[in-house]
Amino acid sequence: MRRSLAGVALAVTSMVALSFLIPLAVLVMSLAREQSITAAEQPAAAMAPILTLTTDPDDLRESMAGLDRAEHLAIHLPDTRAIGTSHAPADLLERAKRGRESISQDVPGGGWIYLQPVVLPQDRVAVVENYVPESDLTRGVAASWTVMVVLAIGLLIGSVLVADRLGAKVVRSSKQLAQASYVLGEGSLSTRVVPLGPSELRDAGVAFNAMADRMTELLAIERELVADLSHRLRTPLTALHLATERMGPSPESGRVEAAVGALETELQAIITAARTPLAMGPMGRALRDAGSPSPSPSAPPSASSAGTGRTPGERCEAGEVIRRRAGFWAVLAAQQDRTCTLDIAEEATTVDLAHDDIAAVVDALVGNVFRYTAEGTAFAIAVDRTAQAVELRVEDAGPGIPDPDAALARGSSTSSTGLGLDIVRRAASATGGTVHIARAALGGASVRVTFGLSTDIARSTLRGRRRRGGKRRV
Repeated sequence: MRRSLAGVALAVTSMVALSFLIPLAVLVMSLAREQSITAAEQPAAAMAPILTLTTDPDDLRESMAGLDRAEHLAIHLPDTRAIGTSHAPADLLERAKRGRESISQDVPGGGWIYLQPVVLPQDRVAVVENYVPESDLTRGVAASWTVMVVLAIGLLIGSVLVADRLGAKVVRSSKQLAQASYVLGEGSLSTRVVPLGPSELRDAGVAFNAMADRMTELLAIERELVADLSHRLRTPLTALHLATERMGPSPESGRVEAAVGALETELQAIITAARTPLAMGPMGRALRDAGSPSPSPSAPPSASSAGTGRTPGERCEAGEVIRRRAGFWAVLAAQQDRTCTLDIAEEATTVDLAHDDIAAVVDALVGNVFRYTAEGTAFAIAVDRTAQAVELRVEDAGPGIPDPDAALARGSSTSSTGLGLDIVRRAASATGGTVHIARAALGGASVRVTFGLSTDIARSTLRGRRRRGGKRRV
């Protein structure tokens, strides 16, 4: 590319230089010739008044000696005598005398001649001749041409050097971008480029960095969602484990337990092998917004938001979903002699989350109760409704959570993966809610999850309260 740019600069500069140099060279030659001719005409014109006064050869020679550039001046008197060296052909002299006209033209052998007739008394005619050699006609032309050629060569060299430097920047930026693309394609997601070169290549570098950031972000979201899927599928496996424990020791229960263990192993292997970009619901978008900057409004839709079974604006009745999942866990609680209480508000509890997301939250919280508390430990599920939110509380009578802040940080626990509470946290964040862990009235842990109420429900509730408030003021 550098050679191409240098060649283009050389060709363009050469054409421009030639388009100026050729007319300028002709003009310089023409000006030099005109100046020499003008200088030669002046001595001839100066001798005309002198000839009208005297034709004495000595006086004329003395007058010629006092003129500038008179070394080639000659005077042809009427009696055919000539003072000075003549270079004019005889026919031109005769023509000038008879026609009494000034003659200016080139002469054979090189040079230029000027003949000026002067009418003397008694109708006699004398002719003043001034000859200009070829060397005088082109005096200074060669030096001027040399200067112009040197300037043109300097201009060509300068343009090539500038084009080469500009091409070096372009090539450097292009090579850097190409190398970074290769490295990124090989799996080095931390590869970034420093935008250099022209504005177009700088824009390409900025776009490359944004693409690499987005790829890293999508891969992180993919891993989060795959891990969440793995955790959600542990709920039915937990139920199978509990069922096999109730069956008592027998060959049949042993086979079922072995099958459940094999299923869990195979399931983990399948999920690991099937880590393709997954679709994002509100929970995935909340993870993206929490973990990285939002994409530009003008950016095209990402692959993670395409091809999903869910659609933006999905919602469900949280109370009904929680009631059904609580019924599932109540059967398992009865098998372990756990007391389970359920209290759900009668008001609408619509939230902007899918049915599966709310179910995953309930399964994660109640599953932790079954996993980390002893059999016979009581727990309670409650759903309250406020003007702007739906609040889910899961409490138990177990030992509680010693460090609530660490429990909310995924992966910080040494006894678990932290995926359960991470699912809960992201579901709450997707609706603008929060997660809070405290000591329960039952003595154990109390996890309070706040979901933002669906926009339509919140607005209708706010309008109803305003109308009721207005009536009280009447």
